[in-house]
Amino acid sequence: TIASPLNLVLFALFILLLYTRLRPASKAPTLPAPPAPLVFKTFTPPQLKPFNGEDNKPVFLAVRGRVFDVTSGRNFYGPEGPYANFAGRDASRGLAKGSFDEEMLTEDLHGPLDRLEDLSGDEIESLNGWEERFNAKYLVVGKLVPVGHADAEPDDE
Repeated sequence: TIASPLNLVLFALFILLLYTRLRPASKAPTLPAPPAPLVFKTFTPPQLKPFNGEDNKPVFLAVRGRVFDVTSGRNFYGPEGPYANFAGRDASRGLAKGSFDEEMLTEDLHGPLDRLEDLSGDEIESLNGWEERFNAKYLVVGKLVPVGHADAEPDDE
């Protein structure tokens, strides 16, 4: 007979198969927009300062005149991180001396860059180690020059 249990199971499977084939297609998942591409740029200290990770901005820091994008290490270099003082700044002296104090940062952002001439051999070696780590782990996104340098890009202000 048509109403046998086997026929009912087969009919149910047919209906399920038909439904899965003919149901309206669900929307394709959308991927989030990719981050803006990073372009190598020349920064002055005041231009670098806003890249401190606040307001979801990228986190950049400079070591010996090279600007690194350390955004992937936001837990360390972003707000609330142990190295937050270095975000948006030249971190060379602090890294060389192993100090995270504010005194290690250049106060006058419009003055000359720290030439690091007074560092000891051990401090230079420490800075070299940090620089090697940054080179291996993070992208170089620019260079740091003093305000008024010929290569300095004009402020957007």
